[in-house]
Amino acid sequence: MNLSDLKFMYEGKAKKLYEYDEDKTLIYYKDDVTANNGEMKDNMKGKGNINKKFSVYFFKMLEEKGIETHFVEDVDENSFIAEKVDIIPLEVIVRNYAAGSFCRRYGVEKGMKLEFPLVEFSLKDDTLGDPMISKDAALAIKLTDEKTINYLKDQALKINKILNNYFLEKNIILVDYKLEFGIKNGKIILADEISPDTCRFWDSKTKESLDKDVYRESKGNLVDTYSSLTRRLGL
Repeated sequence: MNLSDLKFMYEGKAKKLYEYDEDKTLIYYKDDVTANNGEMKDNMKGKGNINKKFSVYFFKMLEEKGIETHFVEDVDENSFIAEKVDIIPLEVIVRNYAAGSFCRRYGVEKGMKLEFPLVEFSLKDDTLGDPMISKDAALAIKLTDEKTINYLKDQALKINKILNNYFLEKNIILVDYKLEFGIKNGKIILADEISPDTCRFWDSKTKESLDKDVYRESKGNLVDTYSSLTRRLGL
């Protein structure tokens, strides 16, 4: 598909969105990689294809488990067609283990298993660095309503159970990850992506990073790490 034939809508750090038709969007996954709120930037051939392949696989799997997503149809190496949604301006973060900013914020040891899956929210705003936001603050500034934010948490926990069971069978720890949701015809559905860019994975035996921490912490080649992960999952 020739992207120049489509109306350009939006460009983020890792994706470009084009209008496919009145109700659908074409999502193109770029080879760009960023970290630390854009302080680190690179372009790595093949990275977009891996993230697209990963997202398509898990959107399909979650659909089979009763989680409605924006995925419609696969297109090519770097693109798929999705329902056009109004993105809810909250990132939903699910944590099973302590890592990254959580450790810095609370002074806990990396790798500590949490007593229960923790759902947090951050404000979806690149200019502010996507800051953490409490449920009450989100309601107070009218980002959303209580029914919606409770539904987001409920869906996140359902998704977490499905993904945790899947990755445990592959001897992979799902440490934490980010979800985004959108509204289509009044219904809230899972949107954006599920990829090694938005998830933190560790090998269950070695605790080796299998995600973007390899890039953040200069621990190896990002595309090689992502490629190894997809092979391990049989994608």
